[in-house]
Amino acid sequence: MTVPLRIALVAHDHRKEQMTAWALRHAELLAPHALSATGTTGRRLSEALGRDVHCYLSGPMGGDLQIGAHLAEKQLDALFFFWDPLTAQPHDPDVKALLRVAVLWDVPFACNETSATLLLRALSGLA
Repeated sequence: MTVPLRIALVAHDHRKEQMTAWALRHAELLAPHALSATGTTGRRLSEALGRDVHCYLSGPMGGDLQIGAHLAEKQLDALFFFWDPLTAQPHDPDVKALLRVAVLWDVPFACNETSATLLLRALSGLA
């Protein structure tokens, strides 16, 4: 039996469609878990999956920092962050802070589709 986890999902603009498609392919594995996401990503995921996704602010408006704070406070168990390494982000310091907090607090996180699938399978006891 899978223990429900609190999973945060973040995707930069050029990765939102990829994350949505990934989440749809893995909807059954995501089903037992509480999902939260930055604003636009969360709304897209909620609509696509037909389920509740807690939405923080959008990333540039502070959502990355909100998720980082909840990682540090042990209110989230894993981070799936489909970031765009080829596009400059106006909130790049927030992105780096989020990743730094995930490493500092030893939170499992994945930054691309392949690692996300492997991590989700591991968290679901399928690895």
